Amino acid sequence: MSYRQIDGGVTAAKGFEAAGTEAGIKYENRKDMAIVYSTSPCVCAGTFTSNVVKAAPVVWDMDIVDNSEYAQAVIVNTGIANACTGKEGLDYCIRTAERAGELLGIPRNAVFVGSTGVIGAQLPIDRIVAGVEKLVKAKAHTREAGTEASRAIMTTDTINKEVAVEVTIGGKTVTIGAMSKGSGMIHPNMCTMLGYICTDINISKEMLTKAIKADVKDSFNMISVDGDTSTNDTLLIMANGLAENERITAEGADYEAFTEALNFVTTYLAKKMAGDGEGATALFECRVINADTKENARILAKSVICSSLTKAAIFGHDANWGRILCALGYSGVKFDPEGLDLYFVDGDRRMFIYGDGKGQDYSEEEATAILSKEHVTALVDMHMGYEKATAWGCDLSYDYVKINADYRS
Repeated sequence: MSYRQIDGGVTAAKGFEAAGTEAGIKYENRKDMAIVYSTSPCVCAGTFTSNVVKAAPVVWDMDIVDNSEYAQAVIVNTGIANACTGKEGLDYCIRTAERAGELLGIPRNAVFVGSTGVIGAQLPIDRIVAGVEKLVKAKAHTREAGTEASRAIMTTDTINKEVAVEVTIGGKTVTIGAMSKGSGMIHPNMCTMLGYICTDINISKEMLTKAIKADVKDSFNMISVDGDTSTNDTLLIMANGLAENERITAEGADYEAFTEALNFVTTYLAKKMAGDGEGATALFECRVINADTKENARILAKSVICSSLTKAAIFGHDANWGRILCALGYSGVKFDPEGLDLYFVDGDRRMFIYGDGKGQDYSEEEATAILSKEHVTALVDMHMGYEKATAWGCDLSYDYVKINADYRS
């Protein structure tokens, strides 16, 4: 492992500043807008929702990624998603970016905009603009400023999510810092989330794009809370080059070191999001090993963590392994059900639950104890090849319905 985790978030890398502020968009007495800013222009890349219904900020950000020479700032609001808001919604993105650009001295098409919250409502643009002005004044390179930004983008999240790592590339220390939000409407296929990754690595846009698009297949696209893919899913990565490593323009040792560190960051945040699912009491992990293809391993693992019946069994600490077999069976992957083994995992211990086409002799009490922990892991050995994949979800509790029944109010 060439990287090491450090204490930090989006302000960890050289040249990045952040802030959070109260704008009064929906919530009272809490910060609901954030800024991330780089003192130097950044090459950028991103992935976005697969939902045909895309929020105005997604449309705006996709255009910047595809057509702008560089990006330098992100403005995010919570409470209102600015989705299904027509021309007015897109105009509000422009006004937000324009005001931020004026204050920061950069073009409006160098300013990303992010929104999360209720679909269909129009943004209170005067409050948004006032929030931008406060954010620009408050932004700082401090550790605390990064944390405040990560807290300001939360909606139903119960914890803020941030992480940072350092990796040596070409004799230079490269830092990657990131924050994300996500708790409900989380599903593989570019899950429901906002995520922002800031790095000082010197890398070409082509290679940065390649890195992030490959990475999400095994990180953010391998989590699910409730099977709903949002209108606002956005993951952006900005690289300002201030680490001054030799520019990465092709695959090789430097690129591999970067992607390894990047995958730690995205996987860390993905697991935090899955474990913080609305109403969740446990992170539920499914590891599939020895599958015939990588894609089939992904499909099988995701099918298990997406199963509502399995998620309910995890909440009840019930070793109802039949639900896992059922989820594997309807995944669409062809396999011999008598050829796979199923285990519950507790640290280094594996409890053999199913094999040779039938349930095994195990202790229900011990299985319940394993399933009562905050991190529950099911291991499926397909005995078909050498490929593997891991997916993360959460249990399904009574509180999920309570939270979402009155979300608008």
